[in-house]
Amino acid sequence: MIRYFITEKRELKELSEFREKSWVYVVSPDSSDIEVLSKFGIDEDFVWDALDPEERARFEQDEDIIYVIAKVPYYDEKDPEVPYKTLPIGVAITPTAFVTICLNDNEIFKDFFQNKIKDFSTKKRNRFLLRIFEVAVIYYLRYLKEIRKRSNDIEKELHRSTRNKELVAMLNLEKSLVYFTTSLRSNELMFEKLKMASILTLYEDDEDLFEDIIIDNRQAIEMAKIYSDILSGMMDAFASVISNNLNVVMKVLTIVTLVLQIPMLTASMWGMNIKLPLSGNDYAFAITMGISAVAAVIFGFTLFKIKWFK
Repeated sequence: MIRYFITEKRELKELSEFREKSWVYVVSPDSSDIEVLSKFGIDEDFVWDALDPEERARFEQDEDIIYVIAKVPYYDEKDPEVPYKTLPIGVAITPTAFVTICLNDNEIFKDFFQNKIKDFSTKKRNRFLLRIFEVAVIYYLRYLKEIRKRSNDIEKELHRSTRNKELVAMLNLEKSLVYFTTSLRSNELMFEKLKMASILTLYEDDEDLFEDIIIDNRQAIEMAKIYSDILSGMMDAFASVISNNLNVVMKVLTIVTLVLQIPMLTASMWGMNIKLPLSGNDYAFAITMGISAVAAVIFGFTLFKIKWFK
């Protein structure tokens, strides 16, 4: 699918056909879309690289076209177990167009469509590229906070859980953090090389923006690393907690079984077909059961006093 956009009067508007200096937005292109992209001089191999989930962040220049691949975060609603993932987006800056290529729609570009991103223009293509980097880092930080919140919720459940469900959920969050850390480090290397290569014409404000992006990206790396370490430690600790919770349950069940053994023993003894005390008494059943109940209560109270219930 190919769509065309251009900024007019500081608002992004969709076009019915391509116009020079516009934004060519490509999602999951088919063969006909790739043929259209070839008319802009875009290499087909670059298109396939931008669609490869395992592709690393990088950039290159081929004559008058600049190719950039960055790793961005996205929320996968189709996978509730591991929803936080990353995917590459390809950006090709040609003399006539600004082209973005990605496998799926994501929140980053939706912010541009909804005019939430200020101070950008499809005609100022280098600034546009930096704005994409900036929004991607913002979403990394936002999703990292959501992951931290989820881990806190799971931690509360783990305090009283005897199941592995919560541990599996934490393991899935750790997978997301691994995806984020790997992608953020790949982006960091690409940002540093792109800044040193000087293939982008940046004004002073653009250079300050690029520096802020690099700093925020490093912050996201540190956050992802810290959260990953915390999750790893929590998983080890709560694996022991789950085992301990199970032991407590077994202990309570054992105590209940011991207390109930007294009435069961009494019933067994007085159920024998031999002459027993109170066998001729009309209240023999009530007396024997009352004695056994009192004995069970005393036994239970004794266990409580010696802290067997704790």
